[in-house]
Amino acid sequence: MKSRAPIPVAALALVLASPSAGLRVHAQSPDAKRAVKHMVTPQFPELAKKLNLSGTVRIEVTIGPDGIVKRSRILGGHPLLAAEAEHAAEKCTFEPGPKETSEVIEFKF
Repeated sequence: MKSRAPIPVAALALVLASPSAGLRVHAQSPDAKRAVKHMVTPQFPELAKKLNLSGTVRIEVTIGPDGIVKRSRILGGHPLLAAEAEHAAEKCTFEPGPKETSEVIEFKF
């Protein structure tokens, strides 16, 4: 099986910006562009489906030098959607880097 090269966050944002993709990713600052190794898609909560909820949830993640998400913080979005988005963001992994960085991930439900 052939290994795929990591996708830079900015490129991933362009690919996933379509409404049908359901997920958008934006880097917070120019020097914070870490390549995404594994992006996790959040589960759509059953209650949110029943209530016909939709919207965007913004999650700020702090990524350690090893590429693992150390902390996450909900920046905005409906509470029923935000919890699942935060869980997904915490499971994402990024390429290792020289220092800790922050990224803002947007999940569109």
